[in-house]
Amino acid sequence: MVFRVRVNGQEAQEPPRPGQCLRTYLRERGLTGVKKGCDTGDCGACTVHVDGLAVHSCLYPAHRADGRTVTTIEGLAADGRAGHSAWDAAGAGAGDNAADSGVGHPVQEAFCRSHAFQCGYCTPGFIMTTVALTPEQLADLPQALKGNLCRCTGYRSIEEAVRTAHAGHAREPAPVPAPDLTADPVPDPSDDRDPSALGIVTGTARFTLDVPEPDGLLHLALVRSPHRHARIVGIDTSAALAVPGVHAVLTHHDAPRTRYSTALHENTGDDPADTRVLDDVVRHAGQRVAAVVADHPATAAEAARLVRVTYQVLPAVTDPDQALREEGVRVHEDGNIAGEFHHTAGDTERGLAEADVVHEGVFHTQRVQHTALECHASRAWTDPDGRLRLHSATQAPHLARRRLCEVFGLAPDRLRVTAGRLGGSFGRGQDLQTEDIALLATLRTGRPVQLENTRTDELTATTTRHPFHVTVTIGARRDGTLTALKLRVVCDTGAYGNQGPSVLTVACTEALAHYRCANLTVDGYCVRTNNPPAGAFRGYGAGQLTFAVESALDELARRLHLAPLAIRARAYLPPGAPAPFPGAGGRSPVMDTGLAHCLDVLGRVRDRRLRTRPVRAGPRRLVGEGLAVATRHTVPADGHVAQAAVTLRADGHYDVAVAIPDFGSGTRTALRDIAAEALHTHPGRVHLSDADTDHVHHHSGAFGSTGVLLTGQAVARACRALAHRMTAFAAASAGTAPGACRLDTDTVHCDGSPLPLTELHRRALPVDPARLRAEASTTAQQTQVSLAFCAQWFRVEVDPATGHVRILDSVHVADAGTVLDPGRCRAQIEGAVVQGIGTALREDLPTDGHGRIATTDLRSYLIPHFGETPATEVHLVHPHRSPAAPKPMSELPINPVAPALANAVRDATGIRLATLPLRPDTVWAALAAHAGRWRPDPPN
Repeated sequence: MVFRVRVNGQEAQEPPRPGQCLRTYLRERGLTGVKKGCDTGDCGACTVHVDGLAVHSCLYPAHRADGRTVTTIEGLAADGRAGHSAWDAAGAGAGDNAADSGVGHPVQEAFCRSHAFQCGYCTPGFIMTTVALTPEQLADLPQALKGNLCRCTGYRSIEEAVRTAHAGHAREPAPVPAPDLTADPVPDPSDDRDPSALGIVTGTARFTLDVPEPDGLLHLALVRSPHRHARIVGIDTSAALAVPGVHAVLTHHDAPRTRYSTALHENTGDDPADTRVLDDVVRHAGQRVAAVVADHPATAAEAARLVRVTYQVLPAVTDPDQALREEGVRVHEDGNIAGEFHHTAGDTERGLAEADVVHEGVFHTQRVQHTALECHASRAWTDPDGRLRLHSATQAPHLARRRLCEVFGLAPDRLRVTAGRLGGSFGRGQDLQTEDIALLATLRTGRPVQLENTRTDELTATTTRHPFHVTVTIGARRDGTLTALKLRVVCDTGAYGNQGPSVLTVACTEALAHYRCANLTVDGYCVRTNNPPAGAFRGYGAGQLTFAVESALDELARRLHLAPLAIRARAYLPPGAPAPFPGAGGRSPVMDTGLAHCLDVLGRVRDRRLRTRPVRAGPRRLVGEGLAVATRHTVPADGHVAQAAVTLRADGHYDVAVAIPDFGSGTRTALRDIAAEALHTHPGRVHLSDADTDHVHHHSGAFGSTGVLLTGQAVARACRALAHRMTAFAAASAGTAPGACRLDTDTVHCDGSPLPLTELHRRALPVDPARLRAEASTTAQQTQVSLAFCAQWFRVEVDPATGHVRILDSVHVADAGTVLDPGRCRAQIEGAVVQGIGTALREDLPTDGHGRIATTDLRSYLIPHFGETPATEVHLVHPHRSPAAPKPMSELPINPVAPALANAVRDATGIRLATLPLRPDTVWAALAAHAGRWRPDPPN
């Protein structure tokens, strides 16, 4: 029997393998716009059309496509409109000129114009789902889009794109809420400022595993420990090696004995070297024990189940406070404390004695997963010249190369590391996750090897956000002036230290940078336990500490009968005051007026919302409001290095190399704009290279919100240097003074004589090719450090019968300094707020009785869906007399979300919930425990 399927207008006859799903069948045929996000039909990234019906292809058996027509995002413009009643019944609707724009389908055009994506990994699935929507489904978008997840955008721009594309087809669709924004209008994202847009909406953008595979590619599957703490006393690999197609089973005997940190930092001494590629001691459930290398992923997985490991189970410690005790279980030979932070100013005990009111609270934050929709993946191989290659989902290719060369004893020029576009990040790519084991497999087998995590691997065996246990003691006078602030911070870094000491330091410095308190004591401990390891996560620890301190400050305000804004006016540093902790280079940033502007705008917007949108409370509707503020240093204190190179091309365009990957933050678009301004050209003539260690000598990577601030400086310096070299060469050619030459889009004008850049390139190349290229770098220590601020306000309702918290209003005000792209800045903030809402209200990674994470898929680990996200009104402010420089907004906006929500729930119920997340069962249990005694406080 002949298998036939028509895919994007072309007939295919190659039958699928037994049990193969349609997603892998399509991807193996080069249709990489069909994405892998979950394997359980929960994220929608793999959505395609089968005979016009949108299906999740990871659940659709490939053999069922026999005799059918399949359309993917790549074929949507060509043959994807036939058979869709929403389009055929009333025409193409809005976006009918899509064909003229080069995009194709009206929905693709709408997503492009609305810039309804950030990383773009989920976008093909959203587009395919949107195209197939009927008018009835359009009337209930939360239901219609519940099968598609996005971790980046916050969904507002997606809704705008869907409604724009289907204008005239829906039955009275609800209008998209229009945020009341104070910044400049958003530029039209359909212009060529963002060359990635076309690739995203057509499915041709190349993420980590979307590039062609090397010949003879093998696949890895990992054997993982079922125990929290155990010594491996034996591994029997014979049955696994007997499986046809298995090439090797790697154990700790095959791995280097070098201990290292998986954390990627410029200052390598920041992190404890406590990890091996494969170890004979496992310290958390899910730790990798062995690696099977086989011809096919299914073969590797089958053989991995046959590896027999004999363990000597050891005592385990999972409570970080217990791990601090000297008599407790030692997770590592050098003890359980991976790092400490201690700071004292003034006399805290005296300050507490002088206070009119003292409040003490204990706060707990939970373990959270990044849940980027693209799973971690690495591909390693050897080039024909014998040079090793590694392509992975890393945020820091140069730091990954440096660490891997240390582990495997390689010379730096022996290994080249590259990264494609990343399907989300949030800090997940700042640790080695799959790179080391993939490279080990290539070194041992001599073959190309690929490791791609499953969603279960992502949730149960990769790094998480650090859980924090914080005791806050805070004292104040009756007017709200703080007299003392005392903190005991315990950071659970899990089984390995990696990012832990730095996370603790950032939390204890940046989260407290804006408080005015003469008597301050902070004692922090980063503790290793036999819990799953934590790592870099958006906010980098400051969000956890902000939750504790801003919640305690809110409680103090209630006891003093002060409004939340009133006490913050007293508790925060005034403009001109130095922050209590130094930043990069040991310099203390000085407060500008950004925080005051944030509080002023937030107060005015809050008053307007309460006045124009009154909400009536009742016995089944407890209503409350809450706010919180967060800050961070604009420059990291880790010695970050940014380098850029720019080259004039023969066609008069420019190539800019920065060696940082694109993961939806808008950094690379901003860098193109910076380069274009320095070169007096148009952004469309600036081309950024992919992240590649061959393109620049060194770069610390894209993390810590350094992309625009530090890399932007390097780009601007390199481009200005090249502009100077080109005008100098043109002046010499024309016999004029360099000052008489002017560079514009494609020409150098010298005393009125034009020299096209194409001609300049032709003349300079044989004479002085160095004129055509310039490099520059900058470091954190060379950059002025300041403070960025943001404030979040919520109004919520709580149902006491269920404990469900519903958000009625969301307002975010951010001091972003000089805003290079208001649209992208708002999008970053909206996405951060939604991720913060998920973290505050629901997301958690609990472990079972054996220490194994219990949430293994996106049906049990619930990130916010389309219908669960409120529209956030975003305001961007700029401080007076501030330097003309951007302030980072990739990480900061998530930090005040949890305390603002907790403060709103406190206002609604009268109960302080000090442990995250605020799930309905948790809120209901607290209300039940206070039955007959809880009452919301009267308004201040």
